[in-house]
Amino acid sequence: MKRRSLFFLILVLMTVCLDLYLLETCRQAGRTNRLLDSEEALTNLRAMRVPEELLGEFWELDSEEMGWQEYLCMYLISGETDPGRLLRDREIFHKLKRAEYDAYLGYVQALWEDLKFYPVPLAAGREDLTVSYVDSWMTERTYGGVRGHEGCDMMASFNQRGHYPVLSMTDGVVEQIGWLPKGGYRIGIRSPHGGYFYYAHLYDYAREFAPGDTVKAGEWIGFMGDSGYSEVEGTVGNFDVHLHVGVYVNQADGSELSLNPYALLRALEGQKITCYYE
Repeated sequence: MKRRSLFFLILVLMTVCLDLYLLETCRQAGRTNRLLDSEEALTNLRAMRVPEELLGEFWELDSEEMGWQEYLCMYLISGETDPGRLLRDREIFHKLKRAEYDAYLGYVQALWEDLKFYPVPLAAGREDLTVSYVDSWMTERTYGGVRGHEGCDMMASFNQRGHYPVLSMTDGVVEQIGWLPKGGYRIGIRSPHGGYFYYAHLYDYAREFAPGDTVKAGEWIGFMGDSGYSEVEGTVGNFDVHLHVGVYVNQADGSELSLNPYALLRALEGQKITCYYE
């Protein structure tokens, strides 16, 4: 019993020391990121749901190539954690003007504030009905021309259209509804802080949605399917059943910019609703 108590005491002390060290590093590294411009830097990092294992890596990345604060910024933007890929991503995003870059980071933070629920509910009593996803953002796609994949595909373990419900990740207002050649039956929902959440390749909708309809986080909006990749409305079967999740923000000049949904989905892993599938 004494050994267990001693172990927990050591663990608590180590955690406190780590927190203090990170906070001091935040101060010493400068205040180039407005998220770190206060004594609550560590709290802010955790509130943004940055994976705990990454917190210990940030201050080790100070170099001529990229400081840890920019590493954090790029993680929030792209969801990527590998320093090499982050350097590549940084070159892309640094083509934006500094003011636009800062505004973009502000949009990213706002999106995280709107997140509430994982988009595919757990199936009560059916552990075999699952979904899986990897970081496929900006990987190559060829339908309609070579392009980057502006989203994350959530694949169904049971490859049957119309079986998995799809839920809204946020509160919001329906902005787009209906058929797109690339996305099949899709619904686009604008969240309170301005993010556009795009759910595509649906088999069917939960109800007759129309632009302007209000949607609540966790509300059933449709069924996962395999629609799309055709000019002919209603086409299915060109790929396996899955849900394409895309997230976009509007920049200051009015143009739309894709955000990597992978980090957002990871953040919602602990926010899953359970329901009975038919």
